[in-house]
Amino acid sequence: MWYWWFLFACDLLIPILMIVFGRMMWKHPPKKINGIVGYRTPASMKNTDTWKFAHEYCGRLWWKIGWVLFVPSAAVHVPFYRGSEAVIGTVSGMLCAVQCVILIVSIFPTERALRRNFTREGIRKEEK
Repeated sequence: MWYWWFLFACDLLIPILMIVFGRMMWKHPPKKINGIVGYRTPASMKNTDTWKFAHEYCGRLWWKIGWVLFVPSAAVHVPFYRGSEAVIGTVSGMLCAVQCVILIVSIFPTERALRRNFTREGIRKEEK
């Protein structure tokens, strides 16, 4: 039973971290462009405008996705409360893999939004 509780807590880490770090990126992006902390892609690191935009966009996206992932991630574990450790471990591993894929896939809408709002040189496009 402790194994179930441990994996339950572990599988809620990704959604909780997405909620917390999404809110931090959205409301308090790193002040300076750097290669260590923050949303670091070539498009986001062009200038401070693209840097701030990417953090606000990705932060909002992570915050929303984190809340959406939280409930199903918890619900997946409920039917396996009294299951064997092998089954619980397999379900937990698959859930973690899905969460990681969703986390990585969130890069694509952010990059698309950057291309839609900025030129290749990082200059904001005129709104029509």
